[in-house]
Amino acid sequence: MQNTRYENISIIGDGGMGTVLAMLLCEKQQASDSAGRLTAEPLHRTPDGGATSHEVRMWGYDAEQLKQIEQERENKKFLPGYTLPESLGFESKDERIMAGAELIISAVPCQFMRGVWERLKNYVPSNVPIVSVTKGIENETLLRPTQILSDVLGPEQKYAALSGPTIADELARRLPATACAACSDEKLAKEIQYTFTTDWLRVYTNTDVVGVELAGATKNIIAIAAGIIDGIGAGDNAKAALLSRGLAEITRLGLACGAKEQTFAGLTGLGDLVTTCISPKGRNRSFGERIGKGESAEQAQGTTETVIEGASTCKSVVALAGQLNIEMPITQAVYEVLFENKRVQTAISDLMKRQLKVE
Repeated sequence: MQNTRYENISIIGDGGMGTVLAMLLCEKQQASDSAGRLTAEPLHRTPDGGATSHEVRMWGYDAEQLKQIEQERENKKFLPGYTLPESLGFESKDERIMAGAELIISAVPCQFMRGVWERLKNYVPSNVPIVSVTKGIENETLLRPTQILSDVLGPEQKYAALSGPTIADELARRLPATACAACSDEKLAKEIQYTFTTDWLRVYTNTDVVGVELAGATKNIIAIAAGIIDGIGAGDNAKAALLSRGLAEITRLGLACGAKEQTFAGLTGLGDLVTTCISPKGRNRSFGERIGKGESAEQAQGTTETVIEGASTCKSVVALAGQLNIEMPITQAVYEVLFENKRVQTAISDLMKRQLKVE
């Protein structure tokens, strides 16, 4: 395997995924002792506060929250229970987080991306690639994460997506996992692949950015439905039907948007869908389960500080499907439950009573 391509990496966003990727990248950049602990070297700064060689730094929108993570060496809000490497740097100054960066990771929830990048855009180096690990579709514009970045920063910048069945808690435990680096530029996709691949995370490449991002966004909607099924105790037959028919409508939308069909049978399609729909750690599935057990959408959201991307994405996908005249009955049913106060049992009954058809 080739050595890490990028060594000075800035991570925008201090949520669970941003944090666990910071841990992974620091581990790749530091020598480990026999106990697996990091042997950190002192960090050095350039006069402008930028990075020097072999440095991973994290930026957060809330400077006080970022400072707390730095002091405690633990992200108790979004990834509790894991000690952060001493080599991980923290930077709340907008101009300094970009100084010296060779690669930038965008780990900001989709509906907050535009505001964050509008704030940072004057400091982004024009020649530095940006990798999005965000899953969602913006409500107002119906743009995917890399499209939002391009809209704010300009099309000249290089953009890529890193996606797949990657639950942050399992990555933090170094359990075997896979992901996909998607970029129209195959060379950049391979460089990102080498940067993130470890002994326990295997990264593939894909040029279908449209399919990878759409699959990552829409699977969260199906995961909410899967949680509802768990909450009402509808059984495994119902969940199997949900996953297969959910994948069918996700694929229909993707093809209408110009994606490749095979993407939806791969890691970022079927793989991520299965993980999100079955994992007890999945935020969207857990949110749906609370609704299935009788909570309203507002009550279910109120039990967690984390962003439920599937809920906001559901609005976008219903609008996008309407524009493209694509039938997405499961997505529509989830929308009606979340935003039109439709009873869960009524939504399920309506789905079961739809006109019979060929699979």
